[in-house]
Amino acid sequence: MNLSKFERYPLTFAGPTPIEHLPRLTAAIGAGVEIYAKRDDCNSGLALGGNKLRKLEYIVPDAIAAGADTLVSIGGVQSNHTRMVAATAAKIGMKCVVVQESWVPHDDAVYDRVGNILLTRLMGADSRLVDEGFDIGIRRSWEDAMQSVRDRGGVPYPIPAGASVHKYGGLGYVGFAEEVRAQEAEMGIKFDFIVVCVVTGSTQAGMIVGFAADDRADRVIGIDGSGTPGQVRAQVRLIVDNTAELVELGRMVRDDEIIINPDYAYPAYGVPSHETNEAIRLAARTEAMITDPVYEGKSMQGMIDLARKGFFPAGSKILYAHLGGAPALNGYSYTYRNG
Repeated sequence: MNLSKFERYPLTFAGPTPIEHLPRLTAAIGAGVEIYAKRDDCNSGLALGGNKLRKLEYIVPDAIAAGADTLVSIGGVQSNHTRMVAATAAKIGMKCVVVQESWVPHDDAVYDRVGNILLTRLMGADSRLVDEGFDIGIRRSWEDAMQSVRDRGGVPYPIPAGASVHKYGGLGYVGFAEEVRAQEAEMGIKFDFIVVCVVTGSTQAGMIVGFAADDRADRVIGIDGSGTPGQVRAQVRLIVDNTAELVELGRMVRDDEIIINPDYAYPAYGVPSHETNEAIRLAARTEAMITDPVYEGKSMQGMIDLARKGFFPAGSKILYAHLGGAPALNGYSYTYRNG
């Protein structure tokens, strides 16, 4: 497998993101397993960081080579991804247009004025609110935004939702798997499972390819946050195949190596259930680890519930992939007004 042949533009702090043991959360879950977190939420000084930067590091060189002057992307109103695209554009000196669609049926009074979208605007991005529902596919509004850049004489560079169906979208999380292997060797342990939230697909897909190199792809447990698991699985499959070919994995990843659990996405994308909220509170109150209602809260809920149901054998070491996203909590201020 060969990741080093791809150019990478550094947007994250040098070196691997830390792996942290979570003893109080482990004890609170009480399922005879050990919980660790890999802190990709603390990976950069760019606008609070997060998982999208790992992906964008492999995309930026292509944008520069294309002669682009404007990064154009899309997400929901409280999109972590559009925040990170705006941050990247500011860092490399490009303009930025982001389409922010109404993906979440949520009516908090300040939802479109705080958190991720506030930071996106603060960094100078042209943030365009569009009243369209949730869909992880290619959107007309995104194509219109690119045309508007061309119309004013600019050169747009398209970055799809989550940077996921971009040709290089999966590379960053192949790198994550390589980092984990090196850290395991250093720590003298081996993780039995990796738990990660999946919506647009390239974070888990990259991990699957990366861990397929030592036959652990099926230990990457994707917790669906989209509520459209069929579409997510198809997209993950597509990104896995493309990424495996790019890095010369040397074999097909089997369908039974792609594990996506659909049980925790309810009631809808971006809408936290009571159980999601309780998982967010438990992680915050035991470890001061802040998770969000859209992504990390749902993967935290999934990990806690699966552990308590005995999905992970006793003694398992579980690595929770913390992808970031805490700014979105501000858009749910009424929900968490009392903690």
